[in-house]
Amino acid sequence: MEFGIFGVGDLSPHPVTGKTVSETERIRGIVRIARHADEVGFDVYAIGEHHNPPFISSAGAAILASIAAQTTNITLSTSTTLITTTDPVRIAEEFATLQHLAGDRIDIMLGRGNTPEVYPWFGQDIRQGIPLAIENYALLRRLWDEDVIDWEGRFRAPLRGFTSMPRPLNGTPPFVWHGSIRSPEIAEQAAYYGDGFFVNNLFMTMEYFKDFVDYYRARFEHHGHGPAVGAIVGAGGGAFVRRNSQDAVAEYMPYFRAGSRFHSGDFDQVTTETGLTVGSPQQVIEKVLSFPDYFGPYQRQLFGLDFGGVPEKTIHEQLDLFGSDILPVLRREMPSPPAAGKTRTAA
Repeated sequence: MEFGIFGVGDLSPHPVTGKTVSETERIRGIVRIARHADEVGFDVYAIGEHHNPPFISSAGAAILASIAAQTTNITLSTSTTLITTTDPVRIAEEFATLQHLAGDRIDIMLGRGNTPEVYPWFGQDIRQGIPLAIENYALLRRLWDEDVIDWEGRFRAPLRGFTSMPRPLNGTPPFVWHGSIRSPEIAEQAAYYGDGFFVNNLFMTMEYFKDFVDYYRARFEHHGHGPAVGAIVGAGGGAFVRRNSQDAVAEYMPYFRAGSRFHSGDFDQVTTETGLTVGSPQQVIEKVLSFPDYFGPYQRQLFGLDFGGVPEKTIHEQLDLFGSDILPVLRREMPSPPAAGKTRTAA
């Protein structure tokens, strides 16, 4: 079982003071947070791709390269790479390059994003989002798996005798996760290829995400990759932790109110029905131990700690609590996933 943190790189004002840090401070802060996560024993750090305000994480590969140079053990991933609006050739090149810099510590998570305005900025039509995701990923697989390809499709220029450089490290591409919050077609895509499937477990209920995981598991087995229980599942969840629950709730409430556009319901309802946990280390532990009831035995749990203007100092304090009080217990108590684990082999 892997535990990590994931972020979206938002540049949000503090809900009480109204202060917003500079772009430079936020980008460098992301690197510091990832370095600290490595130091306290997290297994994964992931950052999302966005091209619109208030997000500053438009160049995830560059951020991960900086983190790779300053960390030792932690796996580095995206929490979304936009497979619909990013050229698969660039994805193949950038993430193979990251492999050569960081070794086997590189994963990638593909998704369609949740900002419709991005599509026309990159010359695409949101109404073609699913076909784009399917075609572009099929091309990405070939770019990594074959030394020379001839290819022609609907959404980009043809390739003739093309070799993506550099080649994947030791002939093995990065492991691929597919993230989705609303599209069974993406769960089907992940199952077809035997890749990982990740539900962010934010904003909607855990029952909602359970349906997608159940569908992915069934299709994973249908496509001959092994029993459904061995499907490669990851889940997210927001967290805000302090030594005692009263302090956590009191401190977090301004962030909760400021983020009300992302969720419906009152605080008690949201923290009961979604993946958000606000409270003591023990409450975080108990909540995460309930996740297998919805998602089955799964391989990766990521925590969102830095959404909505939470100061970097506060995030570092929470990382320390995770490292000392939460991760050791979760590693001991979480059900072990099937032995198959995550793999990535050439097609």
